[in-house]
Amino acid sequence: MNVIIHVADSSHLQYAQPICDLIYVSAQARGTGIAKRSPEYIEDKMKTGKAVIALDDDVLVGFSYIETWGHKKFVANSGLIVHPDYRGMGFARKIKHRIFELSRKLYPNAKIFSITTGLAVMKMNTELGFKPVTFSELTDDKEFWKGCQGCSNYDILQRNDFKMCLCTGLLHDPKDQNPPPPVAKTFAKKIVKPIVKKKKPRRFKK
Repeated sequence: MNVIIHVADSSHLQYAQPICDLIYVSAQARGTGIAKRSPEYIEDKMKTGKAVIALDDDVLVGFSYIETWGHKKFVANSGLIVHPDYRGMGFARKIKHRIFELSRKLYPNAKIFSITTGLAVMKMNTELGFKPVTFSELTDDKEFWKGCQGCSNYDILQRNDFKMCLCTGLLHDPKDQNPPPPVAKTFAKKIVKPIVKKKKPRRFKK
């Protein structure tokens, strides 16, 4: 096994259809969650360097991509998927960390968010500093919520006026992250011993 996670580019376009098939099969198996995407959409993410792909030599292992919303003020890490043959080996976590790093590099000031029904994804997001939030704190870009139309739970989202669904909203705001503690400076103190004058012993008269 020789699995490498790449920033996807035009050389990976042949994997667009298999990725879409994998997303669809996973969504059907889980019955919730992953919005359907077209091969053309996945290809565009690859061409613009907004996706990561994990390959075992030339075998598809996993994938995830970046979406921007609200004039690039919000970034979503979406479509995290791992092939069934490679699940349970920690690749989902590695892909999640890699797409997060790419998001921070491309959009350092953007808020990164995720909506998911998966406990494993929630745990991975928490490790990266994400916090659970209501949908009102996520992007209000209507195009984002249109992307949920391929989800089997879209009718629930509609009935709740796009304010609540089975998914949990998670947000990483770079402004809220605690900066690393400052490096403590140590100074060597010169220890000065006080000079104590020895008293001469008194002489007694005989």
